[in-house]
Amino acid sequence: MTFKLARRPLLAGSIATLAMMAAMAQAELASPPDTVRLGFDIDSLSLDARLAAETTSYRLNDLLYDGLVRLDRDLLPQPALATSWEQPDATTLIFHLREGVTFHDGSVLSAEDVVYTYTTMLDPALNARNRSLYTPIAAVTAIDPLTVEFKLAEPYAPLFSYLDLGIVPQALAEGNADFGTTPVGTGPFKLEAWTRGSQINLTANPDYWGGRPAVQNIEVVIVGNGTARAQALAAGDVDLIMTPLPPAETQMLDGMGRFDHTITPAVAFTYVNFNTGDALLSDPALRAALAKLIDQPTIVDQIFGGLDLPASSILMPAFPWVVDDSIAQPGFDMQAAMAELDALGWVMGPAGIRVKDGQELALSIGTNSEDAERIQSVEYLQNVFTGAGIRTEAVIVDYPTFMQGNQGKTYQISFLSWGNLVDPDRAMFGQLRSGGNFNWGSYANPEVDAALDAGRAATTVEERASAYRAAAAVISAEVPYYVISHMQLHTFVSDKLAGFAPDPRGFLTDLAAPAQ
Repeated sequence: MTFKLARRPLLAGSIATLAMMAAMAQAELASPPDTVRLGFDIDSLSLDARLAAETTSYRLNDLLYDGLVRLDRDLLPQPALATSWEQPDATTLIFHLREGVTFHDGSVLSAEDVVYTYTTMLDPALNARNRSLYTPIAAVTAIDPLTVEFKLAEPYAPLFSYLDLGIVPQALAEGNADFGTTPVGTGPFKLEAWTRGSQINLTANPDYWGGRPAVQNIEVVIVGNGTARAQALAAGDVDLIMTPLPPAETQMLDGMGRFDHTITPAVAFTYVNFNTGDALLSDPALRAALAKLIDQPTIVDQIFGGLDLPASSILMPAFPWVVDDSIAQPGFDMQAAMAELDALGWVMGPAGIRVKDGQELALSIGTNSEDAERIQSVEYLQNVFTGAGIRTEAVIVDYPTFMQGNQGKTYQISFLSWGNLVDPDRAMFGQLRSGGNFNWGSYANPEVDAALDAGRAATTVEERASAYRAAAAVISAEVPYYVISHMQLHTFVSDKLAGFAPDPRGFLTDLAAPAQ
């Protein structure tokens, strides 16, 4: 097993002149196979790099596209389409592009493609869910065909963590190409075929600027059930599976002794999201009482089988420079929760359901049907809430329907996760700042807004840490989010992929290593 713990903070404002001429090195597979079959839990919603919405899209887009930079295993920027860059002042960045790079359709990359990608990313009409990551960018300009200038509205510390956004070809886009279903990037692999809900096939890009990958074909098989994915690996039907996996199957695969099991601290967490726009859940005192009914130890240790780390706050251990153990969300305490509900006027009625002013305390908790552990967690919480006198409905639907409910803000309580959180800003700004495009729970607090703004504009690690701690303290007290666990990425590979190691996001960069 491999444990990767090193994380270093990244500050755009601290990078004055930075020229890195070598491409990021990848780990070499011991004996790269011609074809690799991967077992994924969900299908992609869109393979347009600008519209990535879930783990499958992020992981495949990393192979189909290149950004200006690529994040290495420590989440630090390395050259990709940009070979070097400099920062003349705190709000100006100049990138020098790699010469002779071509898109999958044979057209040549230019600075105008970079300008187009970021301009459309910032356009509200695109409806990109990650738009808020780029809003501090005031302008992107092509200085010449191989030079791009970024102007920022203000210093923006996390920027380099987000510059791995895949670049799309302007000419095709303006010709109404649909990159969501037919992606065209500059990456090491090209889309060959896609059967929705079943399989996505990629083939190596023979003209890749980094060298044609040794792996010629990648077949992504969509197997929603974690037990079935584990069985597929055991049977030799796939060569790689990763989190989410049921604890029993994780133990079973370990016991077989045939697979390399890597455990990597992930930049992801599982959480309960309270919709603060709901009439009942708008009350932070009620949310705090409900948080004390969340039996985190049972969920993490028994339902999750101890595969993840219990969380005390939204501050992730992947970024130790920001963690503060004194900041803690409410712990499980059934008696205290019931006393607080009583004090709020939600008293037990004759039918065993709490009532206030003639209204029953009735709530719904939802999650997606593809994840057995989430379903079990929601059903367990339903039992605990019911035991506390709350009429509780468990709503289990397929992933697309579940996400529509979240994004449409029609839910009350959701049980879900965030991934690809490459900076503390990525975990909080879009989700918990007023008006954030991931703020499905409509949470608003001026103190949190000010702290998150300060975290973006700070120019030292200490200032950033102080800002995110201030935000986390309020979030822990008001509980718009209750973070269940900080995820660990469990990856199992067959001997065909000996030497493979995922990064903290679960990206598959090693599969793009060039032929020797």
